[in-house]
Amino acid sequence: MAHENRLRIVHWLSEPESHFPPQVDGDLVKDGVCVGFITEKIGLKQPTVTNHMQILQEAGLVESKKIKNWVFYKLRPDQVENVLRKVGQML
Repeated sequence: MAHENRLRIVHWLSEPESHFPPQVDGDLVKDGVCVGFITEKIGLKQPTVTNHMQILQEAGLVESKKIKNWVFYKLRPDQVENVLRKVGQML
């Protein structure tokens, strides 16, 4: 979450129904948000967004799911809470 764009994406994924339109494939909450919607909303190229999402996934903050030809990302709130708690302890 050290990058402004990743922090923005985490915020959006924390309340996907408030930040993204309904999807044809996949439920916003159950399945996650299509990388195409994240790309469109943030205004970056898809490879850049995919790189940000891979970093978040490697950190354990999001999980991915492939539906048809698209990858959907869902926040792991327990992991985000854990990171925020650790940051709070360091402060």
